[in-house]
Amino acid sequence: MDAHGIEVAEKVPASRKLQREDAQKILRSSSRVVVAMRNNVETFVTAGTADEEVVDRFLGTTGNLRAPTVRAGKLTLVGFNEEAWTQALL
Repeated sequence: MDAHGIEVAEKVPASRKLQREDAQKILRSSSRVVVAMRNNVETFVTAGTADEEVVDRFLGTTGNLRAPTVRAGKLTLVGFNEEAWTQALL
């Protein structure tokens, strides 16, 4: 992120577990969500809603929010896929 001049406004430590309620809150403040799981990338237009299908994609097998999760304005990126992140953020 530093290499592209992107400033991090808030970091949440891994010791703070974000769960379903947190994912719902994030979704309500997002208009578009990109979820990366391995090589699979899905994009959802959420328009401020917390659809349970999308919430389920946010969560890992432990029920906690998958990492990394990045919010850039109304865009939320969940999981890591370099190509998806590059397209979304640059």
